[in-house]
Amino acid sequence: MPKKICVIGAGPSGITAAKHLLEEGMNVTVYDQQQDVGGNWLFSDEPGHSSVFETTHIISSKVLSEYDDYPMPADYPDYPSHRQLATYFQSYARHFGVYPVIQFQTRVLHCNKIEDGRWRVQTEKGGVQSEVLFDVLVVCNGHHWNPRMPHYPGSFSGDFIHSHAVKRFSRFAGKRVLVIGGGNSACDVAVEASRVATSVDMSWRRGYWIVPKFMMGNPADVFSSRIHWLPRAIWRRLSAFSLYIRNGRNRDYGLPEPEGPIGSHHPTINEDLFYTIRHGKIKPRPDIMELEGETVHFTDGSSGEYDCIVACTGFVITHPFFDKNFIDYSEGDVPLWLKMIPAEHDNLYFIGLFQPLGCIWPAAGLQSRIMARELAGKWKRPADIRKRIDEELQNPDFKQIATARHTITVDYHRFRKRLLAQLNG
Repeated sequence: MPKKICVIGAGPSGITAAKHLLEEGMNVTVYDQQQDVGGNWLFSDEPGHSSVFETTHIISSKVLSEYDDYPMPADYPDYPSHRQLATYFQSYARHFGVYPVIQFQTRVLHCNKIEDGRWRVQTEKGGVQSEVLFDVLVVCNGHHWNPRMPHYPGSFSGDFIHSHAVKRFSRFAGKRVLVIGGGNSACDVAVEASRVATSVDMSWRRGYWIVPKFMMGNPADVFSSRIHWLPRAIWRRLSAFSLYIRNGRNRDYGLPEPEGPIGSHHPTINEDLFYTIRHGKIKPRPDIMELEGETVHFTDGSSGEYDCIVACTGFVITHPFFDKNFIDYSEGDVPLWLKMIPAEHDNLYFIGLFQPLGCIWPAAGLQSRIMARELAGKWKRPADIRKRIDEELQNPDFKQIATARHTITVDYHRFRKRLLAQLNG
């Protein structure tokens, strides 16, 4: 009898997990809160819905973002829009027969392991709760949906929101806006808000590597992949020199320099930030020292008045359906081999719980193939999982700054190589 498997989430990781499980003849049920496939790429401006901005395009090129077994349409641009990506994921799910096993508008309330090793999964749909037992649990609920808010001395009398609440930029029309952060969301919010806001300031507490979307006529990640074979130190120097030739230095734009080499934190992929700053539409600011009514005091002694502060400060890794004393990866290391397999459970998998310097989806597909092959008896995990987890944690692909954002980082190419080694070994 085929194993009965629960997949939580019908985003890009959930649908590829379901696809590979179905191909191995498994009995699969997918639960998802939304009305269709797509996860964060299913745009909606409904409050509480986790989705991209109205203007979002992908920040990795389609060449390095498409699933290995399902290319994006040839007429898609180098950086598809969120609408094109939602269409792509829905097409993938239809093509591989995933839709019939998805239960939409269904929230997973709680999961726990019972005495015989199976998983009790409690769900709610339309006010009706139900409970089902599964042999295997596959977690694909994403890690870009639970906002991490910063805290400062004092209080702010205007709107203090997280970028998660931003969907349409018309909300900033005629307002004085302060954006906190220098990551991808922060730069997108600052640039887009500057088109309609009275003013936009941007507060950084540290420097970021800003990478354009194109280098020498190619998508930046394609350009980088062509020199990725070089020793890491040389690759870093060459990449940094290429960015210097392209952009100059951060300080030329009034921004702090990065504190470490490329890879010491997630680079920000943005074509418009420097341009917008030098056109006077965004004013750089240092870190915040204190809030006082509409006034924000900065660490350099300057201050500004604002109607709205947007915190683009990342997200907390959260699995609300697990008891915290069972699994809690919200802070510190995430102890999973290949970013998917815990040492304590042989019937629990996490797909897509990693942050590559690149795109998640192709590697999530490879993780799913490993999982499906193991459940079909075609692949056997090594006996020393705990040792391998410790080795991964002690030898990350990049030595990064110690923040919660960097606990699940992998190098796109090196991580693919490790996953493929398991499949081809």
